[in-house]
Amino acid sequence: MASIDLKSPQIILSQFADNTTYAKVITKLKVLSPLEIIMSNTACVVGNSTKLFTLVTENFKNVNFTTVQRKYFNETKGLEYIEQLCIAEFSSVLMEVQSRYYCLAAAAALLKYVEFIQNSVYAPKSLKIYFQGSEQTAMIDSSSAQNLELLVNNQDYRNNHTLFGVLNYTKTAGGSRRLRSNILEPLVDVETINMRLDCVQELLQDEELFFGLQSVISRFLDTEQLLSVLVQIPKQDTVNAAESKITNLIYLKHTLELVDPLKATLKNCSTPLLRAYYGSLEDNRFGLILDKIRTVINDDARYTKGCLNMRTQKCYAVRSNISEFLDIARRTYTEIVDDIAGMISQLAEKYGLPLRTSFSSARGFFIQMTTDCAALSSDQLPSEFIKISKMKNSYSFTSADLIKMNERCQESLREIYHMTYMIVCKLLSEIYEYIHCLYKLSDTVSMLDMLLSFAHACTLSDYVRPEFTDTLAIKQGWHPILEKISAEKPVANNTYITEGSNVLIITGPNMSGKSTYLKQIALCQIMAQIGSYVPAEYASFRIAEQIFTRISTDDDIETNSSTFMKEMKEIAYILHNANDKSLILIDELGRGTNTEEGIGVSYAVCEHLLSIKQNQRSSPEMDRWRVVYHLATRLVQTARNSQLEPDRLRTYLSNLKKKYEEDQTRAADLPERTEE
Repeated sequence: MASIDLKSPQIILSQFADNTTYAKVITKLKVLSPLEIIMSNTACVVGNSTKLFTLVTENFKNVNFTTVQRKYFNETKGLEYIEQLCIAEFSSVLMEVQSRYYCLAAAAALLKYVEFIQNSVYAPKSLKIYFQGSEQTAMIDSSSAQNLELLVNNQDYRNNHTLFGVLNYTKTAGGSRRLRSNILEPLVDVETINMRLDCVQELLQDEELFFGLQSVISRFLDTEQLLSVLVQIPKQDTVNAAESKITNLIYLKHTLELVDPLKATLKNCSTPLLRAYYGSLEDNRFGLILDKIRTVINDDARYTKGCLNMRTQKCYAVRSNISEFLDIARRTYTEIVDDIAGMISQLAEKYGLPLRTSFSSARGFFIQMTTDCAALSSDQLPSEFIKISKMKNSYSFTSADLIKMNERCQESLREIYHMTYMIVCKLLSEIYEYIHCLYKLSDTVSMLDMLLSFAHACTLSDYVRPEFTDTLAIKQGWHPILEKISAEKPVANNTYITEGSNVLIITGPNMSGKSTYLKQIALCQIMAQIGSYVPAEYASFRIAEQIFTRISTDDDIETNSSTFMKEMKEIAYILHNANDKSLILIDELGRGTNTEEGIGVSYAVCEHLLSIKQNQRSSPEMDRWRVVYHLATRLVQTARNSQLEPDRLRTYLSNLKKKYEEDQTRAADLPERTEE
């Protein structure tokens, strides 16, 4: 998302993961209260608009909608625009957004639209551009995610020695996606986090519930992908489109048949979140869709593994006696398949070879023979066998007759698929009005899958339930990724940060584990804020709204930055964006320059970070009083300058002072200006 107010020269960029109800998107749009919303023309095609477009139009009825061509959503152009238009003071935003391709693409389309339609052209380096995560989630910038190895291991991108790898025991694609987006954007709402922790606790205490849920969830397919395919209308009725629709209807039936077992498993749960998910499964639309499907589709049509098995399922998916022509086509197909099997057994008898029928999606039916390939060379096989290929101890081949029969088989299949497709489309048009309940289902399944994954991770190690207070205290905590890699359990450490001591300086010899210790704190913080147990004997956390790290010591040739330059850029970014609810980890700052300068920079940064905490320590109550006080003093000043008698104003001010002192906030924060 990218937004601009034409009356003020600033662009707000944001990128975040959302579920299929698009709650965050709608919330963010409500916060922005736009006059005009621009979307890609491919999202707003009449009769085939995306769910997001439908939701946005429903929620913002008085807002103008404009479409621009999809080609203008270009992330490279977006980055160029930002480099060209952003004020130098805010150029640290480039570090944050250069790998966030979606918001760059949105920025490109927005600026192109503003330039051509609104005729607003901005001078170079004139816009304030900043990045905002989504509300209710903590912000972790891309370099921190990389330093902490949240999703990708820095040594080898293929191995799973990452936080995602430690926690990922999900059984579905949706659960895995949800875990990934939660790790990148942890929650900041304590109530929601505690609800998740309650669920994990119940799953750990109730073994029957844990294994019951795991067995049901593992049978679900990718519901979100299934939904997106079902609601798309193909531009052309090709055989592939027909086959895809039939497959997905079988998948839909398979998914809906799992709703009752899932409901039965959740029936006796006690935690509010699991009860809520049980309630969402009570929706009678699941039953309605399934009943409608069962009137047309056979009861035993289901998702099976193996391409031939699935092909058979698709052929016989529709019940007999619904279409006479379809029944005839299916009989023809069965006869051809029987003829193929008969022909291969005749060849086996004729040549006295152990031939068997095999099938692959690429070749169709072919002949396979298991034998000692060294003893029997391919030249010794009968001449009517063609397209011979050898694999270990088996030969695969076909014959001219078999190729012809395969073609007849394919033709017959095409007819079956076409007729089945017509029936399926009619059925889908009847169930479209109920299909939105599946968005809730996919949300439920992915969340349950993620919570099960957290519980599973706890069973493999001694994790503890975290608490949320105003102190960061970890007793005997260890690094979760290091534990996975090493044969023995890592050395545990304590951490204690409270209001009185907010900055810790960690010292120690080389290889003593300082960097590991720093990363471990951030990883535990993230684990706690996504609702997982943490690797420690006891853990208490403050909610962090932002997590910043300055860890790597590499230079960057691409951006023409030396080691020191890169360090300073990263620190400038932290200093611009940090607030009193940020967790900041800085490892060996100033290593890119000489010792004196390094110490000077580190000292100044610590001093600045401490001042942020002191400046922002006040409560909303105190901020309000401070504003009132300054307004009052300005009133007195105005009165004095105008040579008016300020008695009444002075009385008003002393009353304010008295009221302020009665208030239960720190009166010491009021500037001592009673004389005035």
